[in-house]
Amino acid sequence: MKNLLLCTILIFSMSSIAQVNGGPINSRTETGVIDGAYLKSNIPTKRLIPYPYIREADAIWSKRVWRAIDLREKINRPLYFPLDEITPPDVLTGESQWVRNDNRWSLWTIIRQHILSGDLTLYSNYNLVRFSIEDGDKFKYPILPSTPGGTYENDPKYRDEINNYLATLGPQPIDALLNVYGEDSVDVNGNLVYPEREVNWFTSKDIIQYRLKEDWIFDKQRSVMDVRILGLAPVKYNVDQSNGSINGTEIMFWLYFPTDCRYVFNNYFVYNEQNGSRWMSFDDYFMKRRFSSYIYKEENVYDRSIEKYRVGVDALMESQRITEEIRNIEHDVWSY
Repeated sequence: MKNLLLCTILIFSMSSIAQVNGGPINSRTETGVIDGAYLKSNIPTKRLIPYPYIREADAIWSKRVWRAIDLREKINRPLYFPLDEITPPDVLTGESQWVRNDNRWSLWTIIRQHILSGDLTLYSNYNLVRFSIEDGDKFKYPILPSTPGGTYENDPKYRDEINNYLATLGPQPIDALLNVYGEDSVDVNGNLVYPEREVNWFTSKDIIQYRLKEDWIFDKQRSVMDVRILGLAPVKYNVDQSNGSINGTEIMFWLYFPTDCRYVFNNYFVYNEQNGSRWMSFDDYFMKRRFSSYIYKEENVYDRSIEKYRVGVDALMESQRITEEIRNIEHDVWSY
């Protein structure tokens, strides 16, 4: 009887956590049925492991690099799959449904869910005054609610700003442009009211890369080479809306990793192809460096990326050279 009561309490608490985080778990709230031989409670309930503290005096060497995680590589499939889907608007209600996997989510699904719920702060990749300057990895341009306590649901201005980063907006209807100064286009305060434009949400299949900004530091207090991921940015194709042609890639926005992302990623499963009982969290996935990536920029006096002075295979060789340089620093410390 005690074991039955304990199991019931655990399932109820897991259901409450799932409602807060929004992530899937292998139990059903309505009936208490467990989809499996046991309840997977480790990842949804585990606490975040804090970073070891590093004093400035102990950091005797450091280097800042920027990495690209290509989701077309098979080893990076746990970040890309499973795919989500936005259904077409319903004929009666006009609302679309966000269809997601019941067991686990892709990284983009997690990011989108928690941006909409207000758990992740979105940082613009562009200077909001001079859009030609791309310095969003410095986290200088946060997209915040226009009113204290505002959310995506109750703050229209904040919602419009978020939609510019999570979706593409369709063209303004022609009839609305012709009748924009008509009586139906003016509200009670005399302000112009434009009809809502079609919103085409980005889904997991639209994300082709993730960019990382990270610091490599040798801590003499612990005698280790440590790495700290500072920022994460999803990347998509830059598509010309007029003809559908692809004009390269573009960074959508930046997220601050140490506090915002880690607390969210810590309670979501990552698929393990080798062992179904050893699924890790997305925070563990990044801490253990289970992804494949290449360096596309290192800090330098010119503040330029590798593509500015290397092309093709030479750029990949330069990325490998920088990686080996970081490894050799740690190896040389232990050479006697």
